[in-house]
Amino acid sequence: MLRRLAVSALVFSACALFAQDSRVGTVQLRVATDHADWRYEPGQPVKFRISAVQDGQPLGGLQVNIKIGPEMMTPVVDRTVTLPAEGLVVEGGTLNEAGFLRCIATAERNGRTYRALATAAFRPENIQPTQQDASDFDQFWAEGKAALAKLPVDAKLTPLPEYGNAKVDCYHVNLQNVGALITGTSRFYGVLCEPKAPGKYPALLAVPGAGVRPYRGLAAMAANGIITLQVGIHGIPVTMEQSVYDSLGAGALSGYNAFGLDSRDRYYFRRVYLGCVRSNDFLVSHPKWDGTNLAVTGGSQGGALSIVTAALDPRVKGLAAYYPALSDVTGYLHNRAGGWPHMFRAVDGPMAHRAPAKVETTKYYDVVNFARRVKVTGLYTWGFNDETCPPTSMYSAYNVIPGPKKLMLALETGHNTIPEQVARVDAWLVEFLTGKP
Repeated sequence: MLRRLAVSALVFSACALFAQDSRVGTVQLRVATDHADWRYEPGQPVKFRISAVQDGQPLGGLQVNIKIGPEMMTPVVDRTVTLPAEGLVVEGGTLNEAGFLRCIATAERNGRTYRALATAAFRPENIQPTQQDASDFDQFWAEGKAALAKLPVDAKLTPLPEYGNAKVDCYHVNLQNVGALITGTSRFYGVLCEPKAPGKYPALLAVPGAGVRPYRGLAAMAANGIITLQVGIHGIPVTMEQSVYDSLGAGALSGYNAFGLDSRDRYYFRRVYLGCVRSNDFLVSHPKWDGTNLAVTGGSQGGALSIVTAALDPRVKGLAAYYPALSDVTGYLHNRAGGWPHMFRAVDGPMAHRAPAKVETTKYYDVVNFARRVKVTGLYTWGFNDETCPPTSMYSAYNVIPGPKKLMLALETGHNTIPEQVARVDAWLVEFLTGKP
Protein backbone atom coordinates (compact mmCIF):
# COMPACT_ATOMS: atom_id res chain seq x y z
CA MET A 1 0.00 0.00 0.00
CA LEU A 2 2.81 2.40 0.95
CA ARG A 3 4.66 1.52 -2.26
CA ARG A 4 1.50 2.27 -4.31
CA LEU A 5 1.10 5.66 -2.57
CA ALA A 6 4.75 6.52 -3.22
CA VAL A 7 4.42 5.71 -6.91
CA SER A 8 1.21 7.76 -7.12
CA ALA A 9 2.90 10.72 -5.44
CA LEU A 10 5.83 10.45 -7.82
CA VAL A 11 3.51 10.38 -10.83
CA PHE A 12 1.56 13.37 -9.49
CA SER A 13 4.74 15.34 -8.89
CA ALA A 14 6.01 14.57 -12.38
CA CYS A 15 2.70 15.64 -13.94
CA ALA A 16 2.66 18.84 -11.92
CA LEU A 17 6.24 19.58 -12.88
CA PHE A 18 5.52 18.85 -16.56
CA ALA A 19 2.42 21.07 -16.48
CA GLN A 20 4.41 23.89 -14.89
CA ASP A 21 7.34 23.65 -17.32
CA SER A 22 5.19 23.27 -20.45
CA ARG A 23 3.70 26.75 -20.27
CA VAL A 24 5.01 29.08 -22.96
CA GLY A 25 3.98 32.49 -24.25
CA THR A 26 5.18 35.33 -26.41
CA VAL A 27 6.44 38.40 -24.64
CA GLN A 28 5.00 41.59 -26.08
CA LEU A 29 7.35 44.47 -25.44
CA ARG A 30 5.86 47.89 -26.17
CA VAL A 31 7.18 51.44 -26.42
CA ALA A 32 4.83 54.42 -26.71
CA THR A 33 5.15 58.18 -26.76
CA ASP A 34 3.26 60.37 -24.30
CA HIS A 35 1.53 62.18 -27.20
CA ALA A 36 -1.19 60.21 -28.95
CA ASP A 37 -0.26 61.68 -32.34
CA TRP A 38 3.50 61.10 -31.77
CA ARG A 39 4.13 64.78 -32.62
CA TYR A 40 6.04 67.43 -30.68
CA GLU A 41 7.22 70.98 -31.11
CA PRO A 42 10.99 71.55 -31.26
CA GLY A 43 12.27 71.91 -27.71
CA GLN A 44 9.28 70.09 -26.22
CA PRO A 45 10.34 67.12 -24.03
CA VAL A 46 9.28 63.57 -24.89
CA LYS A 47 8.42 60.80 -22.47
CA PHE A 48 8.50 57.18 -23.61
CA ARG A 49 6.49 54.53 -21.79
CA ILE A 50 7.94 51.00 -21.87
CA SER A 51 5.87 47.98 -20.86
CA ALA A 52 5.67 44.24 -21.38
CA VAL A 53 2.92 41.63 -21.23
CA GLN A 54 2.73 37.87 -21.54
CA ASP A 55 -0.55 35.99 -21.90
CA GLY A 56 -2.28 39.35 -21.67
CA GLN A 57 -0.89 40.05 -18.19
CA PRO A 58 1.70 42.66 -17.18
CA LEU A 59 5.19 41.18 -17.03
CA GLY A 60 7.81 42.56 -14.67
CA GLY A 61 11.38 41.69 -13.87
CA LEU A 62 12.69 41.91 -17.42
CA GLN A 63 16.12 43.41 -17.97
CA VAL A 64 15.47 45.97 -20.69
CA ASN A 65 18.10 47.85 -22.64
CA ILE A 66 16.95 51.34 -23.65
CA LYS A 67 18.52 53.39 -26.43
CA ILE A 68 17.28 56.91 -27.23
CA GLY A 69 18.54 59.33 -29.85
CA PRO A 70 17.90 60.82 -33.30
CA GLU A 71 16.83 58.03 -35.66
CA MET A 72 19.68 55.96 -37.12
CA MET A 73 22.28 57.98 -35.17
CA THR A 74 24.42 57.00 -32.15
CA PRO A 75 22.06 56.97 -29.15
CA VAL A 76 22.31 59.70 -26.54
CA VAL A 77 20.87 57.36 -23.89
CA ASP A 78 22.03 53.74 -23.62
CA ARG A 79 21.24 51.98 -20.34
CA THR A 80 19.73 48.79 -18.95
CA VAL A 81 16.98 48.79 -16.32
CA THR A 82 14.73 46.30 -14.58
CA LEU A 83 11.21 46.73 -15.90
CA PRO A 84 8.50 46.74 -13.21
CA ALA A 85 5.19 45.06 -13.93
CA GLU A 86 3.42 48.40 -14.19
CA GLY A 87 5.87 49.58 -16.84
CA LEU A 88 8.33 52.41 -16.87
CA VAL A 89 8.29 56.03 -18.08
CA VAL A 90 11.59 57.30 -19.44
CA GLU A 91 12.59 60.90 -20.11
CA GLY A 92 13.53 61.01 -23.78
CA GLY A 93 14.84 64.54 -24.08
CA THR A 94 13.97 66.60 -27.15
CA LEU A 95 15.09 67.89 -30.54
CA ASN A 96 15.55 71.57 -31.24
CA GLU A 97 14.86 71.27 -34.96
CA ALA A 98 12.64 69.30 -37.32
CA GLY A 99 13.38 65.57 -37.18
CA PHE A 100 12.69 62.31 -35.35
CA LEU A 101 13.70 61.07 -31.90
CA ARG A 102 13.59 57.30 -31.40
CA CYS A 103 13.46 55.01 -28.37
CA ILE A 104 14.42 51.35 -28.89
CA ALA A 105 13.87 48.78 -26.12
CA THR A 106 15.24 45.22 -26.19
CA ALA A 107 14.90 42.38 -23.69
CA GLU A 108 15.75 38.69 -23.47
CA ARG A 109 13.59 35.95 -22.00
CA ASN A 110 13.90 32.18 -22.34
CA GLY A 111 16.63 32.53 -24.92
CA ARG A 112 14.67 34.87 -27.18
CA THR A 113 15.26 38.55 -27.83
CA TYR A 114 12.29 40.91 -27.97
CA ARG A 115 12.45 44.40 -29.42
CA ALA A 116 10.13 47.40 -29.68
CA LEU A 117 10.43 51.05 -30.61
CA ALA A 118 8.58 54.33 -30.90
CA THR A 119 9.59 57.46 -32.80
CA ALA A 120 8.62 61.00 -31.85
CA ALA A 121 8.20 63.49 -34.70
CA PHE A 122 9.27 67.12 -34.46
CA ARG A 123 7.67 69.24 -37.18
CA PRO A 124 8.40 66.68 -39.96
CA GLU A 125 6.67 68.91 -42.52
CA ASN A 126 9.61 71.33 -42.10
CA ILE A 127 12.33 68.79 -42.95
CA GLN A 128 14.28 69.81 -46.01
CA PRO A 129 16.63 67.62 -48.08
CA THR A 130 20.40 67.63 -47.80
CA GLN A 131 20.76 66.36 -51.38
CA GLN A 132 21.76 68.93 -53.98
CA ASP A 133 20.03 69.23 -57.35
CA ALA A 134 22.37 68.62 -60.30
CA SER A 135 22.52 71.60 -62.66
CA ASP A 136 22.22 69.34 -65.71
CA PHE A 137 19.79 66.84 -64.16
CA ASP A 138 17.05 67.38 -66.73
CA GLN A 139 19.47 67.27 -69.63
CA PHE A 140 21.00 64.01 -68.38
CA TRP A 141 17.66 62.25 -68.20
CA ALA A 142 16.39 63.79 -71.45
CA GLU A 143 19.41 62.27 -73.18
CA GLY A 144 18.72 58.93 -71.52
CA LYS A 145 15.09 58.93 -72.66
CA ALA A 146 16.17 59.93 -76.17
CA ALA A 147 18.53 56.95 -76.31
CA LEU A 148 15.70 54.70 -75.11
CA ALA A 149 13.28 56.07 -77.70
CA LYS A 150 15.63 55.01 -80.49
CA LEU A 151 15.21 51.37 -79.47
CA PRO A 152 12.10 49.44 -80.59
CA VAL A 153 10.05 48.08 -77.70
CA ASP A 154 10.31 44.63 -79.30
CA ALA A 155 7.77 43.11 -76.90
CA LYS A 156 7.70 39.32 -76.61
CA LEU A 157 4.74 37.77 -74.79
CA THR A 158 4.38 34.26 -73.41
CA PRO A 159 0.96 33.17 -72.05
CA LEU A 160 0.78 32.31 -68.34
CA PRO A 161 -2.66 30.69 -68.03
CA GLU A 162 -2.00 29.50 -64.47
CA TYR A 163 -1.42 33.09 -63.30
CA GLY A 164 -4.81 34.41 -64.39
CA ASN A 165 -8.40 34.02 -63.24
CA ALA A 166 -11.89 33.94 -64.71
CA LYS A 167 -11.70 37.63 -65.64
CA VAL A 168 -7.98 38.06 -66.42
CA ASP A 169 -5.38 36.74 -68.85
CA CYS A 170 -1.69 36.89 -67.89
CA TYR A 171 1.52 36.90 -69.92
CA HIS A 172 5.24 36.94 -69.28
CA VAL A 173 6.53 40.09 -71.00
CA ASN A 174 10.04 40.65 -72.38
CA LEU A 175 10.92 44.20 -73.54
CA GLN A 176 14.00 45.78 -75.09
CA ASN A 177 15.74 48.31 -72.83
CA VAL A 178 18.95 50.34 -72.75
CA GLY A 179 22.04 48.52 -71.54
CA ALA A 180 24.14 48.93 -68.43
CA LEU A 181 26.45 51.29 -70.32
CA ILE A 182 25.71 54.29 -72.53
CA THR A 183 25.75 51.96 -75.54
CA GLY A 184 24.21 48.50 -75.93
CA THR A 185 20.87 47.00 -74.99
CA SER A 186 19.36 44.75 -72.34
CA ARG A 187 15.94 43.28 -71.64
CA PHE A 188 13.26 44.20 -69.10
CA TYR A 189 10.80 41.57 -67.84
CA GLY A 190 7.45 41.51 -66.12
CA VAL A 191 4.01 39.93 -65.84
CA LEU A 192 1.13 41.51 -67.75
CA CYS A 193 -2.42 40.98 -66.50
CA GLU A 194 -5.24 42.22 -68.73
CA PRO A 195 -9.05 42.02 -68.48
CA LYS A 196 -10.47 39.34 -70.79
CA ALA A 197 -13.58 41.31 -71.70
CA PRO A 198 -13.43 43.56 -74.77
CA GLY A 199 -13.15 47.25 -74.07
CA LYS A 200 -10.76 50.04 -73.16
CA TYR A 201 -9.08 50.12 -69.75
CA PRO A 202 -6.73 52.24 -67.64
CA ALA A 203 -3.22 50.91 -66.94
CA LEU A 204 -1.12 50.46 -63.81
CA LEU A 205 2.63 49.86 -63.63
CA ALA A 206 3.75 48.04 -60.45
CA VAL A 207 7.43 48.50 -59.65
CA PRO A 208 9.31 46.25 -57.21
CA GLY A 209 10.91 46.55 -53.81
CA ALA A 210 14.58 45.73 -53.34
CA GLY A 211 15.86 42.21 -53.82
CA VAL A 212 15.87 39.47 -56.42
CA ARG A 213 12.70 37.41 -56.75
CA PRO A 214 10.00 36.11 -59.12
CA TYR A 215 6.67 37.87 -59.70
CA ARG A 216 3.14 36.67 -60.42
CA GLY A 217 1.48 39.90 -61.56
CA LEU A 218 -1.55 41.75 -60.19
CA ALA A 219 -4.40 39.59 -61.40
CA ALA A 220 -6.70 40.67 -58.56
CA MET A 221 -6.22 44.33 -59.46
CA ALA A 222 -6.72 43.55 -63.15
CA ALA A 223 -10.06 41.98 -62.28
CA ASN A 224 -11.21 45.51 -61.34
CA GLY A 225 -10.88 46.51 -64.99
CA ILE A 226 -7.23 47.68 -65.04
CA ILE A 227 -4.37 46.55 -67.28
CA THR A 228 -1.46 45.85 -64.92
CA LEU A 229 2.21 45.23 -65.55
CA GLN A 230 4.37 44.11 -62.62
CA VAL A 231 8.05 44.30 -63.50
CA GLY A 232 11.39 43.13 -62.16
CA ILE A 233 14.43 45.36 -62.54
CA HIS A 234 17.37 43.01 -63.05
CA GLY A 235 17.07 42.17 -66.73
CA ILE A 236 16.19 38.52 -66.07
CA PRO A 237 12.92 36.58 -66.54
CA VAL A 238 10.58 36.86 -63.55
CA THR A 239 8.98 33.40 -63.71
CA MET A 240 11.91 31.11 -62.87
CA GLU A 241 12.36 28.88 -59.82
CA GLN A 242 12.94 30.67 -56.51
CA SER A 243 16.34 28.97 -56.16
CA VAL A 244 17.63 30.88 -59.20
CA TYR A 245 16.84 34.24 -57.60
CA ASP A 246 18.28 33.13 -54.27
CA SER A 247 21.54 32.24 -55.99
CA LEU A 248 21.69 35.52 -57.88
CA GLY A 249 20.82 37.54 -54.78
CA ALA A 250 23.63 35.89 -52.83
CA GLY A 251 26.03 36.00 -55.75
CA ALA A 252 26.13 38.07 -58.94
CA LEU A 253 23.48 40.58 -57.81
CA SER A 254 24.55 40.91 -54.19
CA GLY A 255 24.96 44.61 -53.42
CA TYR A 256 23.59 45.66 -56.82
CA ASN A 257 22.45 49.00 -55.42
CA ALA A 258 26.08 50.19 -55.30
CA PHE A 259 27.20 48.85 -58.70
CA GLY A 260 28.80 51.63 -60.75
CA LEU A 261 28.16 54.24 -58.09
CA ASP A 262 31.25 56.18 -59.10
CA SER A 263 29.74 57.10 -62.50
CA ARG A 264 26.36 58.57 -63.37
CA ASP A 265 26.55 56.77 -66.75
CA ARG A 266 27.29 53.35 -65.28
CA TYR A 267 25.28 53.35 -62.06
CA TYR A 268 22.98 50.33 -61.80
CA PHE A 269 19.78 52.32 -61.58
CA ARG A 270 20.23 54.14 -64.89
CA ARG A 271 19.02 51.09 -66.79
CA VAL A 272 16.35 50.52 -64.10
CA TYR A 273 14.87 54.03 -64.21
CA LEU A 274 14.75 54.02 -68.01
CA GLY A 275 13.34 50.48 -67.92
CA CYS A 276 10.33 51.82 -66.02
CA VAL A 277 9.74 54.34 -68.82
CA ARG A 278 10.08 51.49 -71.31
CA SER A 279 7.42 49.55 -69.39
CA ASN A 280 5.08 52.49 -69.88
CA ASP A 281 5.96 52.52 -73.60
CA PHE A 282 4.57 49.01 -73.70
CA LEU A 283 1.47 49.79 -71.62
CA VAL A 284 0.41 52.80 -73.68
CA SER A 285 0.76 50.74 -76.85
CA HIS A 286 -1.60 48.07 -75.51
CA PRO A 287 -4.65 47.80 -77.78
CA LYS A 288 -6.97 47.82 -74.76
CA TRP A 289 -5.48 50.91 -73.08
CA ASP A 290 -8.00 53.75 -72.76
CA GLY A 291 -5.50 56.31 -74.05
CA THR A 292 -5.53 58.48 -70.91
CA ASN A 293 -5.24 56.83 -67.54
CA LEU A 294 -1.84 55.52 -66.41
CA ALA A 295 -0.54 55.24 -62.84
CA VAL A 296 2.43 53.67 -61.07
CA THR A 297 2.75 52.09 -57.64
CA GLY A 298 5.26 50.29 -55.44
CA GLY A 299 6.88 50.14 -52.02
CA SER A 300 10.41 50.82 -50.73
CA GLN A 301 12.62 50.59 -53.81
CA GLY A 302 9.28 50.45 -55.63
CA GLY A 303 8.14 53.59 -53.82
CA ALA A 304 11.28 55.27 -55.13
CA LEU A 305 10.66 53.98 -58.65
CA SER A 306 7.06 55.23 -58.50
CA ILE A 307 8.25 58.79 -57.84
CA VAL A 308 11.05 58.49 -60.39
CA THR A 309 8.71 57.21 -63.11
CA ALA A 310 6.11 59.88 -62.42
CA ALA A 311 8.81 62.54 -62.74
CA LEU A 312 10.40 61.13 -65.90
CA ASP A 313 7.27 60.19 -67.83
CA PRO A 314 4.58 62.82 -68.52
CA ARG A 315 2.16 60.06 -69.55
CA VAL A 316 1.81 59.08 -65.88
CA LYS A 317 -1.24 60.71 -64.33
CA GLY A 318 -0.83 59.56 -60.73
CA LEU A 319 1.10 57.40 -58.28
CA ALA A 320 0.77 55.58 -54.99
CA ALA A 321 4.08 55.15 -53.15
CA TYR A 322 4.76 53.16 -49.98
CA TYR A 323 7.83 54.19 -47.91
CA PRO A 324 10.06 55.36 -50.79
CA ALA A 325 13.72 54.35 -50.64
CA LEU A 326 16.70 56.15 -52.24
CA SER A 327 15.49 59.39 -50.66
CA ASP A 328 18.03 61.94 -49.43
CA VAL A 329 20.81 59.36 -49.27
CA THR A 330 23.27 62.14 -48.39
CA GLY A 331 21.65 62.66 -44.99
CA TYR A 332 24.46 60.74 -43.28
CA LEU A 333 26.98 63.23 -44.66
CA HIS A 334 25.13 65.88 -42.62
CA ASN A 335 24.88 63.89 -39.38
CA ARG A 336 21.30 62.75 -39.83
CA ALA A 337 19.46 59.76 -41.23
CA GLY A 338 19.69 59.07 -44.96
CA GLY A 339 17.61 56.78 -47.14
CA TRP A 340 18.13 53.18 -48.20
CA PRO A 341 20.56 51.76 -49.30
CA HIS A 342 22.51 53.78 -46.69
CA MET A 343 25.65 53.84 -48.84
CA PHE A 344 27.02 56.80 -46.91
CA ARG A 345 26.39 55.45 -43.42
CA ALA A 346 29.86 54.65 -42.06
CA VAL A 347 28.75 51.64 -40.01
CA ASP A 348 27.10 49.99 -43.02
CA GLY A 349 29.92 50.04 -45.54
CA PRO A 350 33.40 51.18 -46.43
CA MET A 351 34.18 54.87 -46.17
CA ALA A 352 35.21 54.66 -49.84
CA HIS A 353 31.49 55.04 -50.61
CA ARG A 354 31.89 58.65 -49.50
CA ALA A 355 34.27 59.37 -52.36
CA PRO A 356 33.33 62.62 -54.15
CA ALA A 357 32.53 60.82 -57.43
CA LYS A 358 30.00 58.59 -55.67
CA VAL A 359 28.37 61.47 -53.83
CA GLU A 360 28.14 63.34 -57.14
CA THR A 361 26.45 60.36 -58.86
CA THR A 362 23.65 60.32 -56.30
CA LYS A 363 22.53 63.79 -57.41
CA TYR A 364 21.19 62.16 -60.59
CA TYR A 365 19.47 59.24 -58.85
CA ASP A 366 18.27 60.49 -55.46
CA VAL A 367 14.47 60.43 -55.22
CA VAL A 368 14.57 63.93 -53.74
CA ASN A 369 15.56 65.38 -57.10
CA PHE A 370 12.81 63.48 -58.89
CA ALA A 371 10.31 64.51 -56.22
CA ARG A 372 11.08 68.15 -57.02
CA ARG A 373 9.69 67.44 -60.50
CA VAL A 374 6.52 65.43 -59.69
CA LYS A 375 3.49 67.43 -60.74
CA VAL A 376 0.82 64.70 -60.79
CA THR A 377 -1.49 63.55 -58.02
CA GLY A 378 0.08 61.17 -55.54
CA LEU A 379 -0.84 59.15 -52.46
CA TYR A 380 2.08 58.45 -50.13
CA THR A 381 2.14 56.25 -47.05
CA TRP A 382 4.59 55.15 -44.36
CA GLY A 383 5.13 54.84 -40.61
CA PHE A 384 7.38 56.61 -38.13
CA ASN A 385 9.16 53.42 -36.99
CA ASP A 386 10.72 52.59 -40.36
CA GLU A 387 14.41 51.73 -39.92
CA THR A 388 15.03 50.78 -43.56
CA CYS A 389 13.63 53.96 -45.08
CA PRO A 390 13.87 56.42 -42.17
CA PRO A 391 11.02 58.95 -42.04
CA THR A 392 13.49 61.85 -42.15
CA SER A 393 14.57 60.70 -45.60
CA MET A 394 11.01 60.19 -46.85
CA TYR A 395 9.81 63.57 -45.61
CA SER A 396 12.84 65.12 -47.34
CA ALA A 397 11.38 63.95 -50.65
CA TYR A 398 7.69 64.43 -49.84
CA ASN A 399 8.11 68.01 -48.66
CA VAL A 400 9.52 69.20 -52.00
CA ILE A 401 6.86 67.61 -54.24
CA PRO A 402 5.04 70.47 -56.02
CA GLY A 403 2.12 68.37 -57.30
CA PRO A 404 -1.12 67.46 -55.48
CA LYS A 405 -0.22 65.07 -52.67
CA LYS A 406 -1.69 63.27 -49.70
CA LEU A 407 0.21 61.51 -46.91
CA MET A 408 -1.46 58.59 -45.14
CA LEU A 409 0.40 57.61 -41.97
CA ALA A 410 0.34 54.20 -40.33
CA LEU A 411 2.28 55.55 -37.35
CA GLU A 412 3.45 52.39 -35.59
CA THR A 413 4.54 50.52 -38.71
CA GLY A 414 8.18 50.05 -39.61
CA HIS A 415 9.24 48.81 -43.04
CA ASN A 416 6.00 46.93 -43.50
CA THR A 417 2.34 47.47 -44.28
CA ILE A 418 -0.85 46.62 -42.43
CA PRO A 419 -3.98 45.26 -44.17
CA GLU A 420 -5.99 48.44 -43.55
CA GLN A 421 -3.27 50.51 -45.21
CA VAL A 422 -3.05 48.28 -48.29
CA ALA A 423 -6.84 48.18 -48.66
CA ARG A 424 -7.06 51.98 -48.68
CA VAL A 425 -4.24 52.37 -51.20
CA ASP A 426 -5.76 49.76 -53.51
CA ALA A 427 -9.17 51.44 -53.26
CA TRP A 428 -7.57 54.80 -54.05
CA LEU A 429 -5.85 53.38 -57.13
CA VAL A 430 -9.03 51.76 -58.42
CA GLU A 431 -11.05 54.93 -57.95
CA PHE A 432 -8.30 57.14 -59.40
CA LEU A 433 -7.93 54.99 -62.52
CA THR A 434 -11.52 53.89 -63.13
CA GLY A 435 -13.58 56.57 -61.43
CA LYS A 436 -15.44 53.84 -59.52
CA PRO A 437 -15.35 53.90 -55.69
